[in-house]
Amino acid sequence: MSTESSNSNGTASTASTNGGAAPIAGGAAPRRTAGVVVASTRAAAGTYADRSGPIITEWLAAEGFEPLPVRVVPDGPEVKAALADLLAEGVRVLITSGGTGLTRDDRTPEITAALLDKEVPGIMEAIRAAGRPHTPLAALSRGVAGVGGGTFIINLPGSPGGVRDGLAVLQPLIEHICTQLEGRRDAGHEAAGHEGPGHQAAAEESSTHTTSHKTGGHHGH
Repeated sequence: MSTESSNSNGTASTASTNGGAAPIAGGAAPRRTAGVVVASTRAAAGTYADRSGPIITEWLAAEGFEPLPVRVVPDGPEVKAALADLLAEGVRVLITSGGTGLTRDDRTPEITAALLDKEVPGIMEAIRAAGRPHTPLAALSRGVAGVGGGTFIINLPGSPGGVRDGLAVLQPLIEHICTQLEGRRDAGHEAAGHEGPGHQAAAEESSTHTTSHKTGGHHGH
């Protein structure tokens, strides 16, 4: 489903409301759009060059997404407006960078949490764990991750190194996250490592166990 709205120059634009997944004929993978918000008062003012946005955009493109232009906004209320705009665009994935620390205007996690229907805390735990070998300050990142509507939203740190750590954790997960949001419950398990030899051995053992029960065996129970 899509909705039509007018942009700033008065022309009509169509925004997907299904999380950026427009079906493609022939059973091909759906088109997925992604949004990036960089929360940085200095970068928004032009006194500091944003280095995180290009890293995220390049990664998204490599993962098969169509990234929208990066939105660089000051910390605080402007972050909320940028997130709301991108959710209205129907992006499948929305990644923020910055605003996750302890200063007074670092409010990105609080703003994001208010938009989530479901949190996925394990992702952020893994990202903080990945960053700790590089810097003890990784433990201070307060970012959150979860699902709002049909969009996966995640807060990454503001530093390029922190962004790279986060994307490395996200890389083996992102396809499975998206397929689940698209309603393909079992798709993506193989990519996430669920169909390896261990999984096959467990399935074979389960099958043998079931057959044994049917023939009267109890496997030592």
